[in-house]
Amino acid sequence: MEFDENAIGFLKEMLGYSDDEMEEFVADTRNKLVLTKMAELANKTIVAEFVESHGCYIGHRKGDKLFFDGGGNLITGKAPRRVCPFAITALTPLLFAVQELAYAGADAGELRFNRAGCPDVGLNCGGWGHVVMELTVEDRT
Repeated sequence: MEFDENAIGFLKEMLGYSDDEMEEFVADTRNKLVLTKMAELANKTIVAEFVESHGCYIGHRKGDKLFFDGGGNLITGKAPRRVCPFAITALTPLLFAVQELAYAGADAGELRFNRAGCPDVGLNCGGWGHVVMELTVEDRT
């Protein structure tokens, strides 16, 4: 199984691993597989678009977008001034699913159930507001 030695160095530094910890990390077959697929995700941007919004306390509106890198990290420079932590929490399973598709060798953009909603159930169900977001995967530009 081939993987990029630069990725190992990058991860070692980013995670603050010792040489022994990095050796243990690379010895895990799952981690080796992920390392072979990381380059594909590095060239992707995951976009969560708000496709419905009503009564959102933070102020997210239909058409607003959140951008994440292939690692699932919010790209803060492209984010609205305020980002709802509950919306991000709702997106977490979808972000994991995109990564898992890529790690399994499938097209990360082929996620079938690609919508998530705010845990606030909305005014008609005893809450305040509700948003629905749809995830897509794009080539990084």
